[in-house]
Amino acid sequence: MPTALPVLPALLPPTVAQAERLVALGLHERAGLSAGDLRAAAAAGHPDRDGDGALLVLPPGLVPPSALVPFVRWQDRPAFVVVDMTDLDEFAPVEDAVPPPGPVYLLCGPERGDGYRDVSPDDALPRIRAAGRTPLTLAEGLTWLLQCPGVLERNACTMTVGSRLRRPNGSLDARTPALWISNGTGRDGRERRNAPKVGWCWAGNRHTWLGIASASGRVPLS
Repeated sequence: MPTALPVLPALLPPTVAQAERLVALGLHERAGLSAGDLRAAAAAGHPDRDGDGALLVLPPGLVPPSALVPFVRWQDRPAFVVVDMTDLDEFAPVEDAVPPPGPVYLLCGPERGDGYRDVSPDDALPRIRAAGRTPLTLAEGLTWLLQCPGVLERNACTMTVGSRLRRPNGSLDARTPALWISNGTGRDGRERRNAPKVGWCWAGNRHTWLGIASASGRVPLS
């Protein structure tokens, strides 16, 4: 297994600065919040959690991944979704990744999951849970990139396996969402080289350049 690269929670700005970023993008309105309410929630924080290393997240039911993608940039390149992922917003949180109730919450201690590179999602998820952590959802991963584009690096990107799609019979679709940097090949097109990409990988496959993102927990904010 490759040597794990440093995790990146220190890149997160204070939650009050994160709130300003969301307000500047107008995402608070999508969540049904006033700018003042979001700022107040971010400033209040949570008595048991330090704002540093915590990501301010809006509820995905109101601000789904498709609403976040247009605002994500990596080295000034706009994000895009692969053409065969038209069901982007149908990927829902798995049981232990369901957001807490309320208009906004903190995702605590997010990590890119470099230690799980070259490990399949199917094999990594039990290990993440055994470590007392929870997998990131796609909406959380995109929100993290909104605040910290440097989470993505060449040859060191991540999967957000906390979001899965259920088939009508209740079984899981084999795809797991992932966030990486396009090489501009194939259907991506040359014009998308070096653009942040929302795609998917098979749950049973390994990738030496994709970690599996996780967090220490989720905390509601009033």
